[in-house]
Amino acid sequence: MSRSINSLRILLWQLTILAGFSLLWATKSQSAEPIRIGTTQSLSGHYEEFGLEQFRGLQMWASDVNGRGALLGRPVELLHYDDRSRDAGSIEGYRQLIEKDGVDLLIGPYSSSLTLEASLVAEEHNIPMIATAASSEKIWSRGLKNIFGIDTPTGSYVSGLNVAAETGAKTISLVYANTEFPVEVARSVRDHASDLGLEIVMDQRYEPEERNFTELVKQLVVADADIVMGATYLEDSVAMVKEIRRQKLKPKMLVFTVGPALQEFFDELGSDAEGVVGIVQWLRSVPLPGAEDFAYRYRERYGYNPGVHAAIGYSAGQVLEAAVRLAGSTEHDAVREQLGSMFFRSLLGKYHVDETGRQIGHQNYLLQWQDSQRRLVAPANVAERKLIYTTP
Repeated sequence: MSRSINSLRILLWQLTILAGFSLLWATKSQSAEPIRIGTTQSLSGHYEEFGLEQFRGLQMWASDVNGRGALLGRPVELLHYDDRSRDAGSIEGYRQLIEKDGVDLLIGPYSSSLTLEASLVAEEHNIPMIATAASSEKIWSRGLKNIFGIDTPTGSYVSGLNVAAETGAKTISLVYANTEFPVEVARSVRDHASDLGLEIVMDQRYEPEERNFTELVKQLVVADADIVMGATYLEDSVAMVKEIRRQKLKPKMLVFTVGPALQEFFDELGSDAEGVVGIVQWLRSVPLPGAEDFAYRYRERYGYNPGVHAAIGYSAGQVLEAAVRLAGSTEHDAVREQLGSMFFRSLLGKYHVDETGRQIGHQNYLLQWQDSQRRLVAPANVAERKLIYTTP
């Protein structure tokens, strides 16, 4: 009996010591100077839906880091401004973060357009920045040393056309919004179409605010291409699909960037979304470590399933965290060196950049709305279903 009592006393003593160490560590972390991470996100304006979700993913990462005991013994503090989906708002926000708030490191805004401007502010102040959902090749062609991407570059957005070409497609109609990302995707399609045996029979640009696609779809009907590809966002892709269905255009493959990856796409379109193909960097059904856990915890926190932009926001935080841990400090030169050389697997997938900071570590996926669900159809090693080549 006495031996059992002594064992119990020892156990209680050990637990008391551990609790004391935990309290001491927590107190030390709380009293330490925080690591300040600065960002602007589109919490209003044209990109609001994407910016908000990206920011929520980033907030979740910061919460997770602090829940694990902080970063290098220091709590992470996320400072942010709403850039209002405008270049000027992003420039103003990053200047405020650097010159007045004194942030240590930076995470970029949503969109290629805003990142092109924000990265110049980071370069001016020589502070490393993780680019989030920004894939314009221009970002990496200017010789900047402080911008590092996690998004796949625009050249990878033609990968979905490979599948269609292999299935027998011969012609393509190309439509795209007049902003940085869609314009570059369209350029990549032009550059690679002939290599895939595809003839571009229509090439039409429209303003990003356009929602009346009556005349544009009439042109698509006349062109009658095997593939209709839209380099689009959410609201424009929804409006275009509605008009395509109304005019009873039935291409063999209808593919868009951005929009089809989001649940809101189906919520707006219902059965009209069936058969539409999307190009995406992440989906919770992709067999990547942590995807299901992240999706569950995000849903518990925010009340809905995460889309790709939430995963991008979270992954940007993960990549920056890894670089800081490997550097052992937030000193800019040390963090910059790690971001340029490290190999890392984030929620989004492999992180590895070339000498310009351009992401070369991972690829895009192809999804298709089938039976009211987003189903992976390419590449073959992750496909849940086969591509239905003729849309309903």
